[in-house]
Amino acid sequence: MMDSIAAMSVGMSNAQLQQSVSISVAKKAMDSAELAAQEMLQMLPSTPGVGANIDTYA
Repeated sequence: MMDSIAAMSVGMSNAQLQQSVSISVAKKAMDSAELAAQEMLQMLPSTPGVGANIDTYA
């Protein structure tokens, strides 16, 4: 009985650690994707006046 409780405790602890690591890796991947998107947006040329007017009669 005590062995099964200890084994279940260790198993739950391992599962919690694995979940924490997975979340941490996902956050790192999201941060990297955000930085890449920001850098790509900075590389776009800024053209003044583009998008300022909308042709509603077309």
